[in-house]
Amino acid sequence: MREYDVIIAGGGAAGLMAAGVAARAGHRVLVAEKMEKPARKVRITGKGRCNLTNMRSAQDFLAKVRANATFFAPAFRAFDNHATVAFFEALGVPLEVERGERVFPRSGRAWDIADALVEWARSGGAEIACHTSVQSITARQGQIDTVTLVDHEGRSHTHTPRYVIIATGGLSYPATGSTGDGYLMAHDLGHTIEPVRPSLVPLECDAAELAPLIGLQLRNVSARLFIDGRSCAEEFGEMEFTSRGLEGAIVLRLSRKAVDGLIAGADVAIVIDLKPALTTEQVTNRLDREAAQLDRHAPLSDLLRKIMPRQLIKPLCRQLPISPKTATCNLTPRDKESLVRALKQFTLAITDYRPFEEAIVTAGGVRVGEIDSQTLQSRHVEGLYFAGEVLDIDADTGGFNLQIAFSTGHLAGQLLGRSAPK
Repeated sequence: MREYDVIIAGGGAAGLMAAGVAARAGHRVLVAEKMEKPARKVRITGKGRCNLTNMRSAQDFLAKVRANATFFAPAFRAFDNHATVAFFEALGVPLEVERGERVFPRSGRAWDIADALVEWARSGGAEIACHTSVQSITARQGQIDTVTLVDHEGRSHTHTPRYVIIATGGLSYPATGSTGDGYLMAHDLGHTIEPVRPSLVPLECDAAELAPLIGLQLRNVSARLFIDGRSCAEEFGEMEFTSRGLEGAIVLRLSRKAVDGLIAGADVAIVIDLKPALTTEQVTNRLDREAAQLDRHAPLSDLLRKIMPRQLIKPLCRQLPISPKTATCNLTPRDKESLVRALKQFTLAITDYRPFEEAIVTAGGVRVGEIDSQTLQSRHVEGLYFAGEVLDIDADTGGFNLQIAFSTGHLAGQLLGRSAPK
C-alpha cells in the first residue's frame, strides 16, 4: 500500500463524506472499511428508503438532537440540511420531502444514496480498501504517529499519516460493521467513552400483556413516558405492537430516556391517551351516545368495540374495576369515570429494551468535551479527528442522525483540507 496523508477508519456516511472532501483538497486519502462494501448501514437505513435528512429550521433541527446539540451546532452550520440536499441532487439523486419534513431519494432506494456517496468519494481521489480494518493507532508526544492496518489477506501494514479520522459508527446494527471498534481506539488514545446504550430502539413489556396486542397499530395517539412515577417526555403519532415489543415512531423517540431509566433500575411506564383529540368530558359524552344506540343490557365489551380497536378491549379492561361483561345499563358514574380514565391513560409497564442489533443508533460514545467542536480534532492528540456516531451525539428518528454523520464528516474533512500539502 502507498503512503497516505489521511487514514479514515470506517467507510460509512461520515467517513465517506470526510474522505471526499479531504481528497478534493489535495490529500492522499485511504478509507479502511472492514466490510465487503462501504456504506453498509446507509443501504438499509429508513427501512431501505434512506431518510437522509430533515428540512426543519436550524433551531428546530437542533432541538431534535438529544445529546450535545451545542457541540454539534458548528458542524451543522458548516454543512446543514440544505447543503445535504444540494449535495445529493448535484450528484444526480432526485430527492423529495415527505411528511414531517423528512427527505428521501425519489426512487425510494437507499442504495442510490450510498452508491452516489461512494462514487463521489472515489472520483475525488479517495481510495477505499474493503475487508481492511484498523488494528491499532499510536501517538507520540501528543501527535498521531502510526496506523497499522490488516488487509483482506490478513497481512499487516503500518503507515505514518498526518491525520486519522475515526468514523467507525457505534454499536447499532453490528451486522453492518458497527461493532464498537472506534471506542477502543479512542480509549487507547486517552479519550473518555461515555456509557454506550441502544437508542431509537423497541421497548419490551410483559409478554402476557403484549400477546393479544401483537399486530395492532395505533395512529394519532399521545404517549407519555413515566420514570418512577414522574412524567418526563411526551410524543404524538404512531406506534405498533409486535412480537419484539412496542415499536413505531413515538416509542422510538421515547426510548432513549426509557433505556436510561431502566439501566438506573427505575420503574418505567408508557401511558397512552387513546383519544388525545377529546377532553375527558367529550369522551364521556361519546360513551353516552354510543351506549344509547345499544341494547341497554349489551355488555361493556360491545360498547368498547364502537370506540376502540378490538384487540385493546381485554388489556384495557384488565386496568378497570369493571368486568367487560357488565351490562351498560349497570355502569355507575364511578364506572364511567374509571373507563374514561383508562381510555385517556392506558398504561403499559416497560420491562426491558431490545438489543443493539435492533437499535437505530447508539447513545453515548467519545466524550465531546475532549473534542474541539470547531474542527472535530482531539484535544489530546494532534491530527486525530472524530466524525459520526462514534461521538456522544444522537438525535430523534426522522433523518436527524444521518445529517449528524454528513455534517461532522464534512467538517472533519474540510478542516484537514485547509492544511493540505502543497
